[in-house]
Amino acid sequence: MHLIPWSHPTSAGFTLRGWHSEPSGRPLLHFLHGNGFCGRTYEPMLRLLAADFDLWLCDVQGHGDSDHGGRFRGWNRSAELAVEAFEAGLGRFGSVPRFACGHSFGGVLSCLILAKWPTLFRRAVLLDPVLFTPAMIGLMSFAEVLGLHRRHSMAARAAARRSRWPDRQAAYQALHGRGIYRGWTDAALRAYVEHALVEVDGGVELKCRPSREAEIFASCPKRLWPSLARIETPSLILYGLTTYPFVARSVARLTARNPHVSARQVPGGHCFMLEFPEDSAQRVADFLLRRESR
Repeated sequence: MHLIPWSHPTSAGFTLRGWHSEPSGRPLLHFLHGNGFCGRTYEPMLRLLAADFDLWLCDVQGHGDSDHGGRFRGWNRSAELAVEAFEAGLGRFGSVPRFACGHSFGGVLSCLILAKWPTLFRRAVLLDPVLFTPAMIGLMSFAEVLGLHRRHSMAARAAARRSRWPDRQAAYQALHGRGIYRGWTDAALRAYVEHALVEVDGGVELKCRPSREAEIFASCPKRLWPSLARIETPSLILYGLTTYPFVARSVARLTARNPHVSARQVPGGHCFMLEFPEDSAQRVADFLLRRESR
């Protein structure tokens, strides 16, 4: 899979970067990664999808090769900037069908995009999107008012995350089988170590600063559920059997309220597509291309 780097100076004053495949006339798949990751972390799945799609991978503010950009501009603005960069690069692909896919944080950004730009994509697959329940959003907003939002468990763990190792092999060994990386295929973890880390004096470090990951965990989208209600693009949510309990609750709430969104539970956890890339790629392609599902 040959990928070409792109960059876009955004209206927010920093540059977004990412990768795209060589335009071939295939349908175009826009992909957004999870918090703390980058687009090329998902190469084991994306390599399989490249048989049916051209790819557009966007690294969000402070992730991958994109600029840190100072303060995090928020979920909604991140969605807008991803669209801004995508539309700036669309010309090279011509008038091919366009589809969307995103994981976790990137799945929620994809939802926000679908709500605001209903004709941009024909269909979408959302991989374990972290759709906060209305109760969670209320608590997070209240905590933000009190200045307590950075203390909740996910944000606190992210802020304390180790970010530097002597070399990539040391990073691989330290992460293998631990925490969020438990169950990942060897190829997926090696893609993460290769593309989400950068060489620095004395070793390698995460491209996404733990403080940025924590900022995202400590925040939430604005008007998420009104946005979800506006989605008209046919969309499939795939969510892991052992993912966060709130994800399953939110998925049930959304599919009961919006007939354009369907869902299917799949084996694995929150990062099931990094545990089972072949199965995930098959399910994504089947839905987007309207092939007979298994």
